[in-house]
Amino acid sequence: MSGAAWGPDVSATRRRGSEAELDSWLAFALEVVMAADAVAQRGFRSDLETSAKADGSFVTEADRVIERLVRERIADRFPDHGVVGEEEVDWQADAPIRWYLDPIDGTHNFMRGIPLFGTLLACERDGELQVGVLSAPALGERWFARRGGGAWSAGTGPAGSGSPRRIRVSPVGNLATAQVLYSSLPDIERSGRAPGILPLLRRAWRSRGFGDFWGYALVAEGAAETMVEVDVSVWDLAAPVVLIEEAGGRFSDLDGARRFDAGTMLVTNGILHDAVLAQLRETPTD
Repeated sequence: MSGAAWGPDVSATRRRGSEAELDSWLAFALEVVMAADAVAQRGFRSDLETSAKADGSFVTEADRVIERLVRERIADRFPDHGVVGEEEVDWQADAPIRWYLDPIDGTHNFMRGIPLFGTLLACERDGELQVGVLSAPALGERWFARRGGGAWSAGTGPAGSGSPRRIRVSPVGNLATAQVLYSSLPDIERSGRAPGILPLLRRAWRSRGFGDFWGYALVAEGAAETMVEVDVSVWDLAAPVVLIEEAGGRFSDLDGARRFDAGTMLVTNGILHDAVLAQLRETPTD
């Protein structure tokens, strides 16, 4: 895509460090999520201690255990790095290198015995995300990327799956043949941030409510063309957006800015981004 402001080549220019350095961060992240997977698997479909948070969402003991485990390992390996996580206060949040952690993305799925949950871990340097890992132990899948290194998927089941495979977004360039994913249609409608969501779904070939990390992984793999979400936090998005950009896609908030801290998110295969964004902003006349 000559002249495009997105794609793997553009993503590679956002690398902030040597390849060896980013490779070490990625290897560390993969090592840590393997330990997190073991904790999550032990708690899945078991009697869980849960409690409600101030925002009405729930947290389980597994969320807390995983967050403590990951924070301790980061502190041991990289004592100068910061951590921004879902369940505990930020640690050294003004550090030039910091990690974003969602111990269990899809906690409500986890609580209900639905296997769509995973640990998300990303590393940022000087305001630019560098590494992202999404690990879904109940699905037996893991996705990972680092700037300039491509986006990858690997099986994690007991039998293994051989070598990781490189993944790329789809080449679909028409909404009429596109698959659109979204987190929660009522939430999107209530937010008022995407008045054109229903017309978008009508124009698309197919639409499904595959929320949380999995929607982003499906776009990165080329199984869908766009994912729309509102009411999201930085720890929900940091790892997925690295994966999306390294897979050749594009992300923005629903105002069109390339940022992941605005509480809204649109990811696409890149080709359809402007068209989808325009449709989402359009107020229906009927």
